Amino acid sequence: MRLTTKGRFAVTAMIDLALRESHGPVTLAGISQRQHISLSYLEQLFGKLRRFDIVESTRGPGGGYTLARRASEVSVADIIIAVDEPLDATQCGGKGNCHGDEGGHGRCMTHDLWSNLNQKMVEYLSSVSLADLAKQQEGRVLINDMRESKPKVDSLKQIKGAAPAEAKKEVEKKKPLANSVFTFAQQIN
Repeated sequence: MRLTTKGRFAVTAMIDLALRESHGPVTLAGISQRQHISLSYLEQLFGKLRRFDIVESTRGPGGGYTLARRASEVSVADIIIAVDEPLDATQCGGKGNCHGDEGGHGRCMTHDLWSNLNQKMVEYLSSVSLADLAKQQEGRVLINDMRESKPKVDSLKQIKGAAPAEAKKEVEKKKPLANSVFTFAQQIN
């Protein structure tokens, strides 16, 4: 059994969404940039999450995704199951026919061990909510409004009494707050 990137990326993206949705709908492009996950991959994952009523989408300007229910009501197991991530440590898909039906050796000797492991994994992942994971990250990630924009000419005009070159330098000094560990690391280097 192994959790593939599909499950890992889905959980990571959902934590990002839970942390930032208080500022309004969160764009997949923003999640993609912050978490370094392909935008097209996120689109596939969020399509599945939407079908399981875990997220809702808002179209148009200012659109994006929000949680369809409270973060405390979404478990990690819900997310992983929604994106079709198999949680199965058995080699038979839980059917008990590991060695086929030839000679009465259909079920392997360790089938019950792996089957019980599956049950424990689902129990554990069901006990961890998205709110729990978001709370763990709150102290680690600086959150700001994700609708960042590049400095415009109007921003230069707001700095009164400064020459255009000085005004431009002043705007460049104001870097956006780090919104992920990766962004923070880039800003301090």
